[in-house]
Amino acid sequence: MGVEFESSKWEPTLSLYGFIIMCCFSSIALFPRFFNKSLSLSPFADQSLFPTSHRYFLFLYSLASAMEGVWSVFGDFEFVYSGTSKEQILFSLILGFGSSLLLAPLLAFLFDSIGGHNKACLVFCILHLFVGIWKRIVPQSHPCVWFLTLSSSLATGIFSFAFEAWIVLENENQGYRLRALTNTFWLMTFIESASLIGSQVLVNWLLASDVDTGIASSSTATIFIAIIGIFCVTKGWKQTPHSAPVKDRRWMSYINIFSDKRILLLGFAHACLQFSIAIFWILWAPTLVADGREVHLGLIYPCLMGSRMLGSTVCPWLFGGSSSLRIEDCLVYAFTVMGLALSIVAYDYQVCMSLSLNLVLN
Repeated sequence: MGVEFESSKWEPTLSLYGFIIMCCFSSIALFPRFFNKSLSLSPFADQSLFPTSHRYFLFLYSLASAMEGVWSVFGDFEFVYSGTSKEQILFSLILGFGSSLLLAPLLAFLFDSIGGHNKACLVFCILHLFVGIWKRIVPQSHPCVWFLTLSSSLATGIFSFAFEAWIVLENENQGYRLRALTNTFWLMTFIESASLIGSQVLVNWLLASDVDTGIASSSTATIFIAIIGIFCVTKGWKQTPHSAPVKDRRWMSYINIFSDKRILLLGFAHACLQFSIAIFWILWAPTLVADGREVHLGLIYPCLMGSRMLGSTVCPWLFGGSSSLRIEDCLVYAFTVMGLALSIVAYDYQVCMSLSLNLVLN
């Protein structure tokens, strides 16, 4: 007598997607009304929520997030589809991410010293343009495919610091208040998550008919977006020049970083946070499928990104208006709650609430 194993599929319900979308857009739509009421008694009532230059920057950042999203969606799929061995894939990934780990901090100091954060963003777009052209011309099984991974990893490393440093510098040089910078930062997280979801939808749509055609079309899309990004960086928005010489800026940066223990402590806390987030992204998929249940990871990923979008829309409510909550106080609460959530050994496989909670806090 045979034994039948009943397969159990798990996927988020449509109501969960609708709930996240409704909460995100309700938070964004209602916040300006409460914000304007709270500023009616303030001498800075005419301060704009989002300056024009910041809006232009957000458009450029959405293009960069879309380019990063196309690469993150494919990942190792192109290597496996082209028949690349596991040893070659492992070597390429180690070389790429190892080089990014070593070179990205040095590039950050370099661009900060010469005051060329717009040049760093330009290098980011050029690297993605090179990767897109390489994929269109050179086959994925080429022996020098490690150079492709190296370029993509360097672009990811530049993406992690260049755009944030650029907007902070512009906010300081143009004399905008901290509130404008805070609004720009949470919008960057919101737009990045939305761009990642859009990239996944685009790539899946391209791969639906034919895999080879889909891979080529995604490379073409990356080339097109990279060209638009290069045009926006070079022609659309010029960085405000520094008033201090290069040597003085370099010396001031060294003093501000290494002489202030608070900056070192904040950097260490941020590194620990990024490490925990990286571990979370590595383990969330194996955790869900650990008991053998069939799970549609492609449907859960947009749910996680939507939770991240929802978490970003909470920030203006905490720091805007008449709220007296300080950023450092919020960080203490966020670290505590996220530490408790990440300390759970096994998640409930039927409910995605723990995973969504982590993304809201991240």
